[in-house]
Amino acid sequence: MEFLDIVNKKDEVIGVASREDIYKKSLCHRIVHILIFNNKNEMALQLRSKQVSFCPNHWSTTVGGHVQSKESYKDAALREYQEELGLTSEIEEFNKDYYEAEGTPNKFLFTFKSIFNGPFHPDKEVVNKVDFFTIQKIKKMVNNGEKFHPELLFLLNKYYF
Repeated sequence: MEFLDIVNKKDEVIGVASREDIYKKSLCHRIVHILIFNNKNEMALQLRSKQVSFCPNHWSTTVGGHVQSKESYKDAALREYQEELGLTSEIEEFNKDYYEAEGTPNKFLFTFKSIFNGPFHPDKEVVNKVDFFTIQKIKKMVNNGEKFHPELLFLLNKYYF
């Protein structure tokens, strides 16, 4: 069973709960994302598999996931990177945002960036594929109604569109 830290609006740990309870009780917690760009400044996006429980067949950040209890943001990001894509590269801090959306618990999104040209070795259980796109192409995909993970849309709208 996975345990996550419960945090307040200052991102201070105030408790621990199972991942299941975090969502049942709508408790604030921590999430990491990694935005990966290639040498042409194209952003890699992950198409989530149809087997994942949240947002199947949606485009998402290249790497994303929960920060486990007592885990640092960076350690969580590197763990998720290895689990989802079978490798890691150098990552740097990008930003931390407080994220509120209807129907989901509030959370802190800690985003990292990396330059990596591939190849990726995705875990086919959770990742259908990874492709690089220009920001302009991603904006067209969003405008054309392609499915995007809400946290990725939040990051794109805040920092790239």
